[in-house]
Amino acid sequence: MSNIVPRYDTMSGSQKAAAFMLAVDPTQASSLLSMLELDELKDLSQTMSLIGRIDSEVVERLLEEFCQQMQHESGIMGGYRATERLLLQALDPERVASIMDEIRGPQGRTVWDKLGNVNEAVLGSYLRNEYPQTVAVILARLPPAHASRVISTFPDELALDVMRRIIALENVQKEVLADVERTLRNEFVSNLARTNRNDNHEMVAEIFNHFDRATESRLIEMLEQADPEAATQIRSLMFTFDDLIKIDDSGIQLLLRRAGNDRLKFALKGAKQEISDLFMRNIAERTAKMLREELAGMGPIRLREVEEAQQFLVNLAKELAASGEIVLLEESDEEMVI
Repeated sequence: MSNIVPRYDTMSGSQKAAAFMLAVDPTQASSLLSMLELDELKDLSQTMSLIGRIDSEVVERLLEEFCQQMQHESGIMGGYRATERLLLQALDPERVASIMDEIRGPQGRTVWDKLGNVNEAVLGSYLRNEYPQTVAVILARLPPAHASRVISTFPDELALDVMRRIIALENVQKEVLADVERTLRNEFVSNLARTNRNDNHEMVAEIFNHFDRATESRLIEMLEQADPEAATQIRSLMFTFDDLIKIDDSGIQLLLRRAGNDRLKFALKGAKQEISDLFMRNIAERTAKMLREELAGMGPIRLREVEEAQQFLVNLAKELAASGEIVLLEESDEEMVI
């Protein structure tokens, strides 16, 4: 049964936070919720679901207190102490201490967040010089897809040793974990700045991925004239519809199951023959025959419809690759014979 908050002065900090979120505009509330950590979001959501009915007088007093605090403060002043005071109103001290320790990491991001964005070859090269048990502790805290890419850079013996240690891994003592984080910050985080330039190229490549064809061609040509080296690097990082050829047959089949044949019809209109053949051989023979007939009899369609269908498949492929469900083959992999 839901709890009913009888009086404002009996409300806990978490209840006030939950009541505030329920009282404000849903759009504003969603923006605030998106800034919370997963654990905070769970705690707040649970309180919101149990808080029950709140009298209008209580809501009015809550919002009035908030407005008064804003007036007295003459604006909002952020910082570690202000954040810590706010969190203590909603969470227990131990949880707050853990959150604040992570927030105080370099540039406001945790070490684990940073490692999750480091190129697997760079991270793998660093970890190969660490004790395997330490490597197991580190990789166990990374997203599985990223951890798998890092392990694939290890020699077989080390990869097997690390995986066995992860399997046998028990709860790591807080002091040990703190030592690992401190070492990573001092010895490794400084190297991340050197990859910053590459991150910028990746960001621009992602922007190019979302341009329409005409804009993409025009701007990449302009960039090639102004900075040929940057243009070459960005081209190598871009993932386009033609790059779907890098996905193996099982990956294409998964892509088709998620996307459906309706979008495929528009995406293949005017596509290169090798791309068309790739998709046709991964659907049922009867379906492929019907699709070819549809394409042959299809009249002129807007270029925008074709590009939207192709971009949908590209975005879906990148999502599946990021989650480890499909593998994008590198050029060197395409020549590999097993």
